[in-house]
Amino acid sequence: MMKNLEVFHRALKLLEATSKISSVSVRRLNAWGQDGTIKSPYKNIEIPNCTLYEYIWQNLDKWPERTVSVTVMLPNIPDFPLVALGILEAGGVISTINPVYTPHEIQRQLLLSEAKAVVTICETVNTVKEAIKLAKLNIPIIAVKTNGESVPQDIVSFHELTEDVHIDKSCLKEVRRSIDDICFLPYSSGTTGLPKGVQLLILSAIKNVNNLIDKQLNYITTHQDAVMTVLPLFHIYGASVLMFHKMSQGIKLVTVAKFQPETLLDALEKYKTNVLFVAPPLVIMMATHPASSPKKFQYLETIVNGAAPLSETDAERFFTKSERKLDFRQGYGLTETSPVVALTPRGMDNYGCVGYPIPSTNLKIVNSEMKTLGANEKGELLVKGPQVMRGYKDNAVADKETFTEDGWFRTGDLAIADHTGVITISDRLKELIKVKGFQVPPAELEAVLREHPDVSEAAVIGVPHPRKGESPKAFVVLKSNSNTSAKEISEFVEKKVAPYKKINDIMFIDSIPKSSAGKILRRILKEKYC
Repeated sequence: MMKNLEVFHRALKLLEATSKISSVSVRRLNAWGQDGTIKSPYKNIEIPNCTLYEYIWQNLDKWPERTVSVTVMLPNIPDFPLVALGILEAGGVISTINPVYTPHEIQRQLLLSEAKAVVTICETVNTVKEAIKLAKLNIPIIAVKTNGESVPQDIVSFHELTEDVHIDKSCLKEVRRSIDDICFLPYSSGTTGLPKGVQLLILSAIKNVNNLIDKQLNYITTHQDAVMTVLPLFHIYGASVLMFHKMSQGIKLVTVAKFQPETLLDALEKYKTNVLFVAPPLVIMMATHPASSPKKFQYLETIVNGAAPLSETDAERFFTKSERKLDFRQGYGLTETSPVVALTPRGMDNYGCVGYPIPSTNLKIVNSEMKTLGANEKGELLVKGPQVMRGYKDNAVADKETFTEDGWFRTGDLAIADHTGVITISDRLKELIKVKGFQVPPAELEAVLREHPDVSEAAVIGVPHPRKGESPKAFVVLKSNSNTSAKEISEFVEKKVAPYKKINDIMFIDSIPKSSAGKILRRILKEKYC
């Protein structure tokens, strides 16, 4: 694998040329500072001065015989870490794209990220081609074969790049990268608006990975642990918490591409998976699916929930199904924080909270006037720490809205901290819709709706959904003399967005409520119609 990484590194260049956490009982931890800041109760962890690529492989000699990943189904393929680390070693920046995106969605990210090449799978080559055409770009496509299929003639084969021993090294130069360089550019909508490039530094990524290597989530043992990677690796949760962290610990990644209940449950048992990272819909499925049984969960030891809050009731329902109490943890984070901000320690039975700030991380809760609040007072959660992004790419306006003058990052989430500093996320100030843990920005869907020739105005909000968590609901004002149906508009949107962004619930209204400044008042729509 190391040889393949070096070859891919060279191939990319040729394309271009042509802390350990203290052992303290949960009851004794207290995170409150005298100034009202909620400080991490854990010892700060020293960050090594190296690149993320070097950090991941620093302990390779301890477990050279271990398996990096195995595939249950595609496309969360073993090549994904190979591609990601190859890009990093080549001095590039990774910008991940959801493989179910449409050309309309992809072309926007290609332009915003200033992409120089796209690595994809053969099944999505035509979609990427169309996106590149829409963006009016001329950049190479590198395709990974997943089922032995042939790569189209005008596409670069990833496997030929990595396996070609005749690549000329003479034009290659050593890449010098520092911990203050950007290495990852995922896209997030922040608190509002369209997706924006989140500039994560090498320091930010290493900081987040390093903070997970502690007494709570440290799996270095005499055997090789297996982690079920059902969460997509293109998402910051999957990339940082699963791929980068687990590889640095010599843990086997059992990759799962799609959310198919029977396949997932069988894989948990077959691969003796003892660690599982989840989002709420997955926990709910495991607690209710007919194929779920204590036998399927017999090897599970630890479950960590993230991406969206999980209720205490849903956690208890899963324990009832598994017929035993597992080490259940809940974390909180955002794309803009690489992503982890807080995590419950081992043994905390409060399943509704997200625990304490991770090492070197400070939090505070403020009201609408930015006044710091105290224990059991609800307000917006602010973060300060080395894992926070540098800012949004080429978007000074969004940066100004997101960071306070003294450097605190505004999460847009409402939170409460108890008298010891344990954080509970209670609601969102932001208008993002969370569908199965994925961000769906209302502004993006509203823009697509307005592209329909019969739509005059549109507004989108999130409404509760029993399986997805939330689902988009659209309010549409039609142009005069139009008789377009809700089904026709729904089908129009479906062609332009990923499946999880589909709008099946459309209501026609006479006007969209707006503020004096012209901002859509989604709160009024929720109060009046939901």
